Amino acid sequence: MGITGHRPEEFSAMDSVLTQVLLPVALGIVMLGLGLGLVVADFRRVVVFPRAVLIALACQVVLLPLVCFGLVLALDLPPVLAVGMMLLAASPGGTTANLYSHLFGGNVALNVTLTAVNSVLAVFTLPIVVNLSLAHFLDGSGQVGLQFDKVLQVFAIVLVPVALGMLVRSRWRPFAERMQRPVRILSVAVLVLVIAGAIIQERDTLAESFADAGVAALLFNLVSLAVGYLAPRLAGVARPEAVAAAMEVGIHNGTLAIVIATTLLNSTEIAVPAAVYSLIMFGTAAGFGFLIRPRTRAVTGSR
Repeated sequence: MGITGHRPEEFSAMDSVLTQVLLPVALGIVMLGLGLGLVVADFRRVVVFPRAVLIALACQVVLLPLVCFGLVLALDLPPVLAVGMMLLAASPGGTTANLYSHLFGGNVALNVTLTAVNSVLAVFTLPIVVNLSLAHFLDGSGQVGLQFDKVLQVFAIVLVPVALGMLVRSRWRPFAERMQRPVRILSVAVLVLVIAGAIIQERDTLAESFADAGVAALLFNLVSLAVGYLAPRLAGVARPEAVAAAMEVGIHNGTLAIVIATTLLNSTEIAVPAAVYSLIMFGTAAGFGFLIRPRTRAVTGSR
């Protein structure tokens, strides 16, 4: 049983190979690639940057869902799109954050730690946010929340590939190091193809919803980046760690949100905000990175 209010062609899309097979496989490849670059020490690194980690996690897990809730109410989004925005807000940072952090002088080691910890926390926090959003925005419409079996599915989607990648790295480190780059390239290629296919397949739905979802996704992305950078800086966190937090908090895992919307919630409409967000975040994150970069070579080591 899925979210009500879909057109027949949307049900066809939900049951398609694209949303039910290729998209989860694509996410699995991404998470596997993440695991190939992780070791247990990445989780222990929390004690090295406790202030930065705690602030970033507080922004990601608590503050941003509240900000997103206020945003969707202020914009008066349709209920299904509102749920999609909340799902996006509850999604952890993606591996793209590591790349942007590297490009703009962030502490990439902190990004790896935040991504690892966030991926674990999301297994528990994401179902809570989604359930509350479904109850608030779609109450009485026949929707189903993320019950225990759905939580297990989220666990499988997020953590199993990561754990497999970590296992491979612990047993066959040279092989894992050789495979990191090919897997990363493969994951990007697969994601581009799958997201492009989803956009083409659901172009009518996207065209109808892009105006509302586009404004909401853009504003939320900009707020996420600003909060992720300013909150640590105001707390006295050094610039490299603040840049890492900004990219981790500001670049959500839109692919995970799309997978959950189309497979676990059976709704392509709920996936629309994440799809739109995935298209715009690359440009906004790059622009934000240039905005906060050191102005001269002389200050690159400043705090």
